[in-house]
Amino acid sequence: MASFHLDMWDSDVVESVRHKLGELTDLHGLKRIFKDARKDKGQDDFLGNVVLRLKDLHCWDDQWYQLEPRTETYPNRGQCHLQFLLPHKKRATMSSRTQPSYTVHRHLLQQLVSYEILQHQAGSIAWDGELSRHASTVLYLHATQKDLSDFHQVMAQWLAYSKLYQSLEFNSNCLLHQITSIEYQWVQERLKPEQKAELAESFQSLLTYGVSLIRRYRIIFPLSVPRSTERLQSLLRVLVQMCKMKAFHELCTLNPNLPQMVSTALKSGTTEWFHMKKQHLKPMVKSMEENGKALSRLLLEVIEDLQQCQKIWNKFFINTLKLNLFSIAYLELESLVAEHVQEQLHEVDSSMSKPTAESLFQLYMNLQELYRMKDFLLKRDGPLALSNFHQWFKEAVPQWLQKAYTIALERAQRAVQMDQLTPFGEHNKHSTSTVDLSTCYAQIVKTWQQLNWPDPEEAFMIMVKLVEDMCKIALMYCRLIKERAEALSLNEKNEGEAANRLCIVVNNIKQLRLLILRLPSQLDWAQLEQRTGTIIDRQQIQHTLHNQLDSTVSCLDHEVRDVVQALATKLEKGIARHIQELSSSNDTREPEDSIIPLMKFLESELQYLNEHLVQENFKSLLTLLWHHTLAVLSAAAEQHVPSTQCYKKLHCALKSLELCFHAEGCGLPLETLHTATFLSLETHLALCSATSRKLIQKYFSNRIQQQLDTSSEKYGAVTIKALYRPSEQKLRVEVLNAVNLIPLDSNGSSDPFVQLTLEPRHEFPEVVARTTQCKRNELHPLFDEAFDFLVPPEKCRQEGACLLLTVFDYDTLGSNDLEGEAFFPLRHLPGLDTDEDQADAGRVPQTRLPLTHPKPTGDEILRLLESRKGDKEAQAFVKLRKQRAKQSKETE
Repeated sequence: MASFHLDMWDSDVVESVRHKLGELTDLHGLKRIFKDARKDKGQDDFLGNVVLRLKDLHCWDDQWYQLEPRTETYPNRGQCHLQFLLPHKKRATMSSRTQPSYTVHRHLLQQLVSYEILQHQAGSIAWDGELSRHASTVLYLHATQKDLSDFHQVMAQWLAYSKLYQSLEFNSNCLLHQITSIEYQWVQERLKPEQKAELAESFQSLLTYGVSLIRRYRIIFPLSVPRSTERLQSLLRVLVQMCKMKAFHELCTLNPNLPQMVSTALKSGTTEWFHMKKQHLKPMVKSMEENGKALSRLLLEVIEDLQQCQKIWNKFFINTLKLNLFSIAYLELESLVAEHVQEQLHEVDSSMSKPTAESLFQLYMNLQELYRMKDFLLKRDGPLALSNFHQWFKEAVPQWLQKAYTIALERAQRAVQMDQLTPFGEHNKHSTSTVDLSTCYAQIVKTWQQLNWPDPEEAFMIMVKLVEDMCKIALMYCRLIKERAEALSLNEKNEGEAANRLCIVVNNIKQLRLLILRLPSQLDWAQLEQRTGTIIDRQQIQHTLHNQLDSTVSCLDHEVRDVVQALATKLEKGIARHIQELSSSNDTREPEDSIIPLMKFLESELQYLNEHLVQENFKSLLTLLWHHTLAVLSAAAEQHVPSTQCYKKLHCALKSLELCFHAEGCGLPLETLHTATFLSLETHLALCSATSRKLIQKYFSNRIQQQLDTSSEKYGAVTIKALYRPSEQKLRVEVLNAVNLIPLDSNGSSDPFVQLTLEPRHEFPEVVARTTQCKRNELHPLFDEAFDFLVPPEKCRQEGACLLLTVFDYDTLGSNDLEGEAFFPLRHLPGLDTDEDQADAGRVPQTRLPLTHPKPTGDEILRLLESRKGDKEAQAFVKLRKQRAKQSKETE
């Protein structure tokens, strides 16, 4: 195989012995001379070689080559820089003898480029502008032979590529290199006049051709073909760069405005495309229905094209030419669509058929979508041709609404007919018909949203009609679903199944009620009221929309109450029977044992209904039962005067029923259960069932609470210190003073003293009352006396345990007058529940207690105690409190 071989040596120069002896300085140098003498004189050193195959060399090559060694002793030999030039001479052709070398070179380049493009199997567009190695060699040899400059070679490439691009389309990026090279090397004087004309003509020709491609970019650069966006973007970049060239401005005397040319081309191209699509989609059979469908299809094509303009193409035109393609296309297509649609709708009469109305609805939807795209426009002058397009469809709106109502009504009827009134799904307690009904309403809501009628007053009338239709469907559904339940239960002997279906009916109506209540938000009434604020009075909206909806909801509530009441009747009779038996029985069993039959009955029935009713409906049933149960218990307590044992049973039943209806938070909330009737009944039964001592404790608890609730010192106040010493089981009380006492003597003053007793007396039977000294003629007496009481700590913690401080006005002749009384609770005594050292006498706080008087009207607890004639302790307590009331100056 032919090759090029190059060896590189290091030349050695022969030196004389005399010269070397002259350099001799020591014995070591002499030794070196003898060593060199033994070598062959004049031997050169081998540096490396380069071996290249001739077929791998190009006609012109310039690069560094690695020097190869003969042995591996010194492998790294360095590099050698070589330049190869292979000149070639051939007999001149006819063209070379008659035409300039530059022209021949261009023709040769054209032929080679054409051949390269046609060789690509993927199509001419796939060619990237690179010539094969053989073609490059031929062109280089020709340019070298004819001594063509780099500029003329680039110019020849431009003329060839730009001309071929107009017949054999390829990647326009190939033209950018020539444009850049011409711009960089441009000197007008280099060219002859014919060359200038030829270059100018190439500029103008490519500009015209490029603009024509842009005008038809939808066809030339379809998005279905890969890399279409890149091709268009490349073409735009080439045209922009070409129009910026110095050569273009100097040679083309009439410099065009490229953005204006492209804008005009886009407008005309958009119009041509629209008419082409209109002709292509023209229906074969001319009828209003077919025309409507053809218009809808045409609008879909227009909308899709505009979406492509806005999302894909627009950025290329903005980045290169600062042109908003979407605005140009939209304004052109919107005007063409408006004109064409109006022409077609003029032929529609008021008595249109249902298919025609349906096709017009789809056309309206498409026009609406097209009109909404105006939001992407940067700016526009004046109104658009589609500004009031909704007015073209006014006559079709009633048929659209009627169709929506008919479809929803028929679907609801079919849903009820197919409903077996069984729960829909594992976690639902309503049946399948409510799901279908929800879909019906959703479709009507969607119709309203799709209409999106621009005129506020007409939109309000449409809303009124839609709400009226949905309310009609709701009431119709209630009637049909109850009839369906009756039909299914007609041949059913099992009462439980019938009740189960009745529960499903209640749940379905309740679910329908939720659907109705969601309509104002789904239909966006607030936004409608805002739009019609200056046209329609708010009261009219309230009357026509809200009242109609409220009326329907009231009807649904009435239906629910009727069915729930029917379910509650069964339970009410059973509860009443058990309570009556409880109140009239004379057994001596414990109250908890006596109410077991009532609780078993109620729990089993409520469990059954809770499994079949949704939570809201079940709570409605519980509410009805609870009020009835309270009424039955009240009647049982007031029919006669039961014994204490009977009152205990009723009170125990009331508390157990409260827990049953609350159901650990799953039933009625406590605030719903604790009505005024319940609290009154609970207090009454609790008091009636309590012992006399419990009632006395309750009496003092009430007086303590009343004293805490008042801040008035109408009768004055008394100040004390109280401390409990657990180690001594001793209560120490210091009576400090009294203030603002009422003058009870004729001289306008009083002779006050304080009596201290521990109450209730049955808790402290051995504790003797203590009395302070009397302070003569004082309304602000200073007592400063201390008293000790021996009491166990557990007694102080009893309900109602208190220190009763009674302030009297001493009277020598008659009975002492009452200045007032104060109650100090013992359960919060300092030292009772704290460390004794931390609550010593030096740090005990003073307590100021307002004086109060017992009311002359008496007390409910006192009346209960008085009614217990055989209880001596109760009678004694009542007598004492009555005496105290007689001493009082309270006149309320």
